Amino acid sequence: MSALIAIVITGLGTYFSRAVFIIALANRHIPPQLRLAMEYVGPSVMAALVVTMLVTPEGEVALGAPEGLALLTAALVVWRTRNHLLTIVLAMTVFWSLRAVLG
Repeated sequence: MSALIAIVITGLGTYFSRAVFIIALANRHIPPQLRLAMEYVGPSVMAALVVTMLVTPEGEVALGAPEGLALLTAALVVWRTRNHLLTIVLAMTVFWSLRAVLG
């Protein structure tokens, strides 16, 4: 039962930590410069996640065939469609498929 309580408390904490900003900024005007800067947050986070996946704790790059082909797939899909969700789905499908086949 304690795991369920922890999950519920974590979920509520996550919800309220996000809701505070939505409620606090609901009637405010966001300056154009800030809005322009916020457009780059998503791609920056995606790049940070990819880099942390490809770099070992020793600082070496660990890029194999599954990672390379998944990155190439992601680059092509986002370039052609500009759809981030489709990019993630297709790139992860390529990555997992190659990992399953190549081991």
